[in-house]
Amino acid sequence: MDLKKEIKLSDLVPKRRKKDAVADVQPKLEKPKRERKRAFGRAKAEKAEAAPKEPRKPKELKAKKAGRKPAGRKKKFVGLKIGASQISAAQVVNNGGPHVLQIARHDLDAGIVVGGELREPEALATALRHFFKKNRLPRGNVRLGIANNRIGVRMFEIGGIDDPKQLTNAIRYRAQEVLPIPLEDAVLDYQILSEYTDGDGNLKRRVLLVVAYRDLVDRYTAACKKAGIRLAGIDLEAFAILRALAPPTEDGAEPGTAALVVVSVGHDRTTFAVSDGSACQFTRVLDWGGSSLNSGIARALDLAPSEAEPIKLSLSLSEPSIPAGLTSEQAEKVREAVLHELQAFARELVSSLQFYQSQTGSLGIGEIVLTGGTAHLPGFAAELAKLIGVRVRVGDPLANVKVSKKVDRELPLGSMAAAIGLGIEGKQ
Repeated sequence: MDLKKEIKLSDLVPKRRKKDAVADVQPKLEKPKRERKRAFGRAKAEKAEAAPKEPRKPKELKAKKAGRKPAGRKKKFVGLKIGASQISAAQVVNNGGPHVLQIARHDLDAGIVVGGELREPEALATALRHFFKKNRLPRGNVRLGIANNRIGVRMFEIGGIDDPKQLTNAIRYRAQEVLPIPLEDAVLDYQILSEYTDGDGNLKRRVLLVVAYRDLVDRYTAACKKAGIRLAGIDLEAFAILRALAPPTEDGAEPGTAALVVVSVGHDRTTFAVSDGSACQFTRVLDWGGSSLNSGIARALDLAPSEAEPIKLSLSLSEPSIPAGLTSEQAEKVREAVLHELQAFARELVSSLQFYQSQTGSLGIGEIVLTGGTAHLPGFAAELAKLIGVRVRVGDPLANVKVSKKVDRELPLGSMAAAIGLGIEGKQ
């Protein structure tokens, strides 16, 4: 999948049929248009002998047309990410390149979204209405991101088929084989990653397939509809964060020699995505997030996880520190608990990296780019680098885009990466 494209799962988003739209306006426009044309013809004939009409100034006409074109090319989207602890959004204009106009975030009550699953649609609809109204965000052309273990992503090769309809049917048939989701309960989309001809002259295609449980996505779309939000598409968060954080490449550029790994650490889950610089090669969702650190701290100090959050935010792994209100002994327990949780996270990452590298066509690991709110914990990236043995850095989702002066850079940018990537227009 081209990093600048998104898998929209487009059959989830109802679209108005063009025929219906034409039928609505055509009766109002046809008659006046013919009348104006005849009236103009008669007036022109009557005045032809009396006084020759001055020709229109072509320069003015061209200037008028030229003035309308740039507005038509501007495509504005609102990227919307709904996490377990917050809602984030980014308004992006795509006009020759992405331009971030606005970013916003708001805390979300616990229990509404758990592990990527929407548990309370009514509560989410209420929160979305308040969020969009408070931040004066457009409710149209919204792209929603989803990440969940009930979304299957697979790559495979298929050959010997030239007809597009037959190719779609063949891919749906293969989906039944490679993904444990009954097609009647699912929606799917796919991208052709590459094409080549084998030694026997047969056309082969490399396909990226995404399948999601319909009920999973239906809950989000229903909540958005109740909030008055009009969805333009649904995308995987993995693809969105790659668009936001991968360095820009020229069209037609060859894939790199080293893989870029992006790891987005959310509240209760982490999105892991691997790219060769031009295509997403592998992605999965890990059941680990910032709340795992809260749980470790809570166990160490015999606290509730919610009480551990302020301690985590005041912690530093880059140098010895004692969070406010703790003794030096308690601070040491907290540090040990956090490092223990990080070791578990590092093992998950190493397992995912090894699985990726066991696949045909995999690349060496160049670096890991961290994002998400937890990524900004001082010393977090350095500790992971020690445990994994690969260079780790914190990514900046605004590094490759134009940014409006109105954008609040004080917001935690790591938690905005998915929303910004969702707002970036994909090439069609």
